Amino acid sequence: MSFKVTTLNTGADGVIQLCNPDNSCTAEIYRFGALLNAFSLSKNGNRYNVIDAFTSPQQAQQGITSGFKSARLSPFTCRMQHGEYTFNGQAYKVEKHYMGPHAIHGIIYDAVYDVVRSDAGDDYAAVLLQYEYPGSDKGYPYPYNSTVEWKLEAGNRLTVTVTVTHKNEVAIPFADGWHPYFKLDVPVDQCTLQFDAHTMVEFDDTLVPTGKLLPDERFSQTTSLNGVSLDNCFVLDHSKPGAGCVLGSDALQLRIQPSASYPYLQIYTPPHRNSIAIENLSGVPDAFNNGMGLLHIKKEEQAVFSTAYTIQ
Repeated sequence: MSFKVTTLNTGADGVIQLCNPDNSCTAEIYRFGALLNAFSLSKNGNRYNVIDAFTSPQQAQQGITSGFKSARLSPFTCRMQHGEYTFNGQAYKVEKHYMGPHAIHGIIYDAVYDVVRSDAGDDYAAVLLQYEYPGSDKGYPYPYNSTVEWKLEAGNRLTVTVTVTHKNEVAIPFADGWHPYFKLDVPVDQCTLQFDAHTMVEFDDTLVPTGKLLPDERFSQTTSLNGVSLDNCFVLDHSKPGAGCVLGSDALQLRIQPSASYPYLQIYTPPHRNSIAIENLSGVPDAFNNGMGLLHIKKEEQAVFSTAYTIQ
């Protein structure tokens, strides 16, 4: 038996399923947003999906801006102060999407991706998706190409790799990230969290970075999330081999291992506390203004970002 890829529906309603040989571990990806809607594991007779999921692509299309579950954050991450920035001496204002005074979560979270290819073998199943942003938002008039590869491998390991290129004559400002909400078999208050960071980005009262870093080692060791509320951005210590994050319960463990291309970890506990957002970011919120992690991608240069998720 080998891994397999199954494609369901077409267009914006398209769903791609990646399965290991005995279907004990599966991933479900929507063409809408190239988002991960399920990463599930069969264990002790039970099936656990560690993603706080939509019920259908249609629900995702209707409700993506309510929580931005599993959304791709591009070409900026989290908040941009007042949706404004200056680049090459010119002022820009992003048109979508605002929460309060600030633009949030990028521009292409609701894009529908084309399937470039899907393939499977004895030790993997993968799908490659692509979207060409046309530069349609006046606040970001720079067309660019994104590919997103989701790859399921042995050991219940799922990797996402984003590659960004463009043909603009100028180097374009850019930041990338993801906004998944994870859930285990119990509420967040019965889970633990550990990640490799010693520093937190200071926010003001509107959740925009002040530009300062603060010492914070609360989660350098496995720590209970009981009663802990978070809406913070941490600097991962990539000098440590295998730096990443572990969300755990008595029955399950989710390990998140971003490459050095994602040096920041944004964590948010929603009021319902049934899931937790653990977001890999290449740049901090408002990076277009504070410069923390902001990239300038040159014409035809490849910018590559990747993260691996493993369920145990």
